[in-house]
Amino acid sequence: MDWGKVVYVFFTLMGLTTAASFLYHTEPVYLYIATGVNLVSTLLKVGVRNLLAAELMASSLVADLHLVPAFFTLMFSQDLSAAIALTIGAVIANIVTVVLVLIESARTKEEL
Repeated sequence: MDWGKVVYVFFTLMGLTTAASFLYHTEPVYLYIATGVNLVSTLLKVGVRNLLAAELMASSLVADLHLVPAFFTLMFSQDLSAAIALTIGAVIANIVTVVLVLIESARTKEEL
């Protein structure tokens, strides 16, 4: 078992689920955790060299660039609807990331 890949996939899935948890329970702490986990997930994608590395990095950056403004919007202007809208964008980007990870895993299995 490749533990590096386990950590990588863990943070990818955790980014998706924590962003979705904010949509269910709209407390700022959930959005803060989702933003932090997504940033860690993005950092883990730096240096990845596989077939879909650019797509994975791009989708992760899209999620980050939705969650960071969502957090600041919620904290400084208390605009919950804007924060939710941005978080929905991040969830969609994270779903794309998970699909890409699944495609990459399937391709890796085929090559073995």
